Amino acid sequence: MVYRLLFGFLLPLVLQPSLVLCNPAELKVGFYQYTCPYAEVIVRDEMARIISHVPSLAGPLLRMHFHDCFVNGCDGSVLLDSIPGLPSEKESEPNLSLRGFGTIDLVKAKLEQACPGVVSCADILALVARDVVLLTHGPYWNVPTGRRDGLRSVKDDALNNLPPPFFDAIRNLNQFFIPKGLDAKDQVVLLGGHTLGTSHCSSFSDRLYNFSGTQMTDPALNKQYAERLKSKCRPGDTTTLVEMDPGSFRTFDASYYRHVARGRALFTSDETLMLDPFTRDYVQRQASVAMAGSYPAEFFADFVASMVKMGNMQVLTGAQGEVRRRCTAVNQMGM
Repeated sequence: MVYRLLFGFLLPLVLQPSLVLCNPAELKVGFYQYTCPYAEVIVRDEMARIISHVPSLAGPLLRMHFHDCFVNGCDGSVLLDSIPGLPSEKESEPNLSLRGFGTIDLVKAKLEQACPGVVSCADILALVARDVVLLTHGPYWNVPTGRRDGLRSVKDDALNNLPPPFFDAIRNLNQFFIPKGLDAKDQVVLLGGHTLGTSHCSSFSDRLYNFSGTQMTDPALNKQYAERLKSKCRPGDTTTLVEMDPGSFRTFDASYYRHVARGRALFTSDETLMLDPFTRDYVQRQASVAMAGSYPAEFFADFVASMVKMGNMQVLTGAQGEVRRRCTAVNQMGM
């Protein structure tokens, strides 16, 4: 195992040689080497400062990168504010619970001070996602950069493209993942990102009180776990937050899979991973690693590969889009 010294402590370095360049004609590692050579250092330093003070932001910031890429590609559109007559992705129901927009604004301000008009908001989201994983003891990887920012953000686009927590991961694979160039392995690996963060009760309360309209609890839920959730989440609760990976929600590891394997998945999407032989085998394999307390080398390497793959979806490069001066507005409105 190779380790790298970052943020003052040693962390495992997971880097596939094939990932050093990712579609060289579009994105590449070290894109800002000459135009803003300290760009990634600025992002890392700022994120180390922020996460040290607000560690609960790690999960939401990772989630924000997912929510950006799944809606018309990784173009920073999730960051745009609404304009009169055109509600943005931020207003869509799946994004109402997103947190951390202020963090992205802080990072962007630092970069604008150092290198005005150079580093895109879309690249910031990708770099921040990598750094919050690293800062929570997950893997490090080289992030291919060179994304440009999109010029539009439409509320309904988010509603139609983001997989909800109650979707069936097996039946809906062709709806949410395959069209974006992601396969069943990417799905089970990327859902492993649920090892970080929390969720509102409203995202899973139907499993507790009205599963499939039966007024009953989802029988797939571990009974003790279901009772514990009911003690925290009353019917109609829209404010209480629950850990997605109980006991380890601020550490990036494989323990999420241990909960899924034991019937303690918070979301229907996670629980349905146990219904397919391929995804069930992956979940059980990672669960065994977590239960043994071993280093999750396979999951970490797979997560790196899937994140790079996801981060390259429908990117804007070259003369496409723009590099926004502020992440909340396109340049003609935001300068």
